[in-house]
Parts: sequence; C-alpha cells; structure tokens
Amino acid sequence: MPPLVPLSDVALHLSERDEVAIALRPLVAGTIIDIGEGLLPVTLRADIPQSHKFALADIPEGAQVHKYGQSIGRATHTVLAGDHVHSQNLGMDLTEREHEFGTTHTELTAPAGETPTFLGYPRADGRVGTRNYIGILTSVNCSATAANLIADAFRGFALDEFENVDGVMALTHTSGCGLVPTSEGGQVLLRTLQGYARHPNFGGLLVVGLGCEMVPVESLVEGYGLPEDTIVSTMNIQGEGGVRATVKEGIARIRAMLPELNTRRRVPAPVSKLVLGLNCGGSDGFSGITANPALGVASDRLVSYGGTSVLAETPEVFGAEHLLTSRAVAPEVGQKLLDRIEWWKGYAEQGGGSLDNNPSPGNKAGGLTTILEKSLGAVAKGGQADLSAVYEYAEPVTEPGFVFMDTPGYDPVSVTGIIAGGATVVCFTTGRGSVFGAKPTPSIKIATNTAMYEKMADDMDLNAGRIVDGTATIAEVGEEIFDLIIRVASGEQTVSEELGVGQEEFVPWQFGTVT
Repeated sequence: MPPLVPLSDVALHLSERDEVAIALRPLVAGTIIDIGEGLLPVTLRADIPQSHKFALADIPEGAQVHKYGQSIGRATHTVLAGDHVHSQNLGMDLTEREHEFGTTHTELTAPAGETPTFLGYPRADGRVGTRNYIGILTSVNCSATAANLIADAFRGFALDEFENVDGVMALTHTSGCGLVPTSEGGQVLLRTLQGYARHPNFGGLLVVGLGCEMVPVESLVEGYGLPEDTIVSTMNIQGEGGVRATVKEGIARIRAMLPELNTRRRVPAPVSKLVLGLNCGGSDGFSGITANPALGVASDRLVSYGGTSVLAETPEVFGAEHLLTSRAVAPEVGQKLLDRIEWWKGYAEQGGGSLDNNPSPGNKAGGLTTILEKSLGAVAKGGQADLSAVYEYAEPVTEPGFVFMDTPGYDPVSVTGIIAGGATVVCFTTGRGSVFGAKPTPSIKIATNTAMYEKMADDMDLNAGRIVDGTATIAEVGEEIFDLIIRVASGEQTVSEELGVGQEEFVPWQFGTVT
C-alpha cells in the first residue's frame, strides 16, 4: 500500500465548509491522502492536474459544493471522495443570494510614518500622470490608417532626443459612424474617447477625423475637462486634402509638440494621486488563492493612503456580488451594482447565452469550473476596503477609495474602460499566461503560479506563485506588488512596455444598432 500523504503537503483546503481541496501539483490516481485526525484517508480515484479540485468526502447529487466557504455550484451527479471535481460532475448553482448593504466594514489604517510618494507628471487639473505620451485619437475608423502612419513615424530612434516623452501612440477603433450618437452604444463610445483625451498620461493630443462622420473631432476635446496644459491639435482628412497630406501635416504637428512636452519633469507626488486599475485574464485555480488576494493587499494599502482602486469585469463578479454589496458605503451604491448585473443578464440572453458561459476554455483547463468559482476568486483583487462608488463603463472615476466599474470580462475592452475612467497604473493577474499591455497606462502582470511564471518570464513582472510554493505569504507578496506599483508609477518600465505591447489593446466596448 502506498504511504499516507498529509493533505497539507499536496493540496490546499481553504475553509472548513469546503468539500474540495485544490492540488498544489499534479497528483496521480491511487495517492492516499491523510485528511485529518479521526477522518478516513482519501484515495484519489483519478489523476488530478495542478490547481484542480478533488473531493474530500462523498457529495450527493444536487448538493452544493463549496470553495472559499462559498457555493461554487451543485453536483450534477453523486461525487465520491477522491473524485476529480470539475465540469463532468459540477454545474451551476442558481440559488438566489441574499444581498445586504453596508453590513461589512473594514477600517483601513495606513502604516505609521510618512505617506509614500511616487515621481509623476503633475497636470493642470490637479491629477498626476505616470507617463508622458502623445496620443493620436481617431474620431472614426476611416481615419485609423492615417493615425497609424503618423504614429509609425515616431517609432524606433525617432524620440531619442526627447527622453521625457514616453511615446506616440495611435488610438484607433472600428466605429464612429453608422451609429446613433445619443444611443447607449454611442454614448459609451463617446465617453471612452473623451476619457482617453483627458487622461493625465497624455501631454499632447492629435485628433484625426475624416470630416463627415457622426462623431466629429471637436466633440472629443471641447467642453469635457481636458487639462489646460494638454497640447491639442485637430484635423480632418477631407479638409487636409487626403491621406498623404494628412499624414505629412500630422507628423509636422506632433514634431512641433515634442520640445514643449520634453520640458516636463517628474516630481514627487503622494500615492493618493494614483488610480489603480484591477484586472485578471487567463485565470486558473490558483488565481483566487495567490495573485488576486495579494493584489487585494496592495489595493487596500493604496486605499489606506487615500488613493483609488478600481475593480471591474461585471460578468466575473456574478455570483460573488453579495460580498461586494455588503461592503457598500450606502444602499444606493450596492443597488447600482445589482442593477448592472441585472442588465448583464438581459444582455447575455439577447446574445443567446448566459453569464455562466464564462469561464473560458483556458480557465477551465486551469481548474475553474463555474462562473461562481471564478468570481469568488476575482473579487479578491479588491481586498477588504469599503465599496465607495459604482461607475458605468468609461465614466470618470472621481471618488477616492475602492470603487467598481461596469465592464465586460474581455480583457482589452475591460481595461480600456478602466483607463478611460482615469486609471494611471493597471495590475493584471494571470494564471494561464496572458500577454497584455495597456498604453498609455503601464500594466503590471502578476503570475499566479510558478510554473507559468518560469515558462513565460519575459512576459511577467512578478511571481505570486511563491505563495502556494510556501516561500512567501499573501501579505509579503502584497507588499511587493505595492512597492512595484510605486516604482512603475515613477517610471520603471513593465515587461509589456519593454516589448511595445499596448497600442492594439485599445478596444472600446461596442454594442447597439449600427445603421
């Protein structure tokens, strides 16, 4: 008979309520696990991949299955102790959750001593940028090619003499005409483009249109709170006489901006000026155990100093929203989150799906079975702080503290909305290995497991997998993330910036009628 293996050596049992444990490494069928004094050992009835679940006891058909002490679904047929618990025997739990408002309050106290600072670019409106970019904003898809050609002129060595300018980027999209600007979809696009136009990481802005579109260039920069020190220039292809003339003139206008923007310097600013975006992609069974809760520690630290932290991805808090509403500072804040989830239920049904169509195939390969399981891990990015506000997609984030923005779960679309709202640093956790960037805002990528980190080290900034390896605690990694946020905000490049990733990830959320 094989020797008994202590449960803590091979798996994580997160709560006394949980009927499942999570494998720390690949386990083979026949392994006998000692699950505690007075309890019968469990023999694995199947191979268990790393970060996947196995049953610690028999689970009757229809019974709830718990992880994190919360329901992650119901057994679709009888599960025996030692079984691999996944899509073949675990389905959605449609039980309505009770929602309380403001019943959970965590008093966050900043550590003693001076408030940390970062080196940023102060803007005329009081905000502080973490980068100094020139953006080429397009009002319509028809001007995308011209914008890209203008930006291409400033790649490589073109900016070497302007060391304080981080780059020139084209912000292109697939809309801007053929839609009703006053419709919900039209308003979302306008909010997104206007949010980027006034973003503190853009010191200069060239807005390029065609000339006959439904979203004119002036509507993106006039009357929407651009900092007075943003250098703005607008142009239309039809007015300039075609693409060639527009590209030539656009290059000249940006060259004229560069000397002024290069005079701007980083100065110390309190971390309360930072707006941190929280996002995850390519999640796995370790995401809610390592990187996400560690990021939650960093988020709470920032909030304790008066900063702002933005959680998003509404389809990926579905099933865990009760954990957020209980932290709402007022009933109307919690209710706004529930209203957005109800909107999403209808939106998913219109598309022939449901919110449980998520997780993705990659998530499931990493051990996540239902949206409930994924959401319970995802909300850990938000730490323990009170929920102070809920915003619609791309709305300006004005409330300090921990807030929520309604976005899709699709990473580029989600982060585009967060940045439009004003995020100046993004932390992005991943278990499968997402390659992601988000110009003009630096994106810090945090790996949830060591195996993926080592395989994709050139694409990751920090390894939170050490938490399950036993070489670091959640609190220790959380402090590392917070320190890295400050260094990146002060100018240290992330790996995605070094690779030049981030321009193509500008993807505004597009929905509604196109005529």
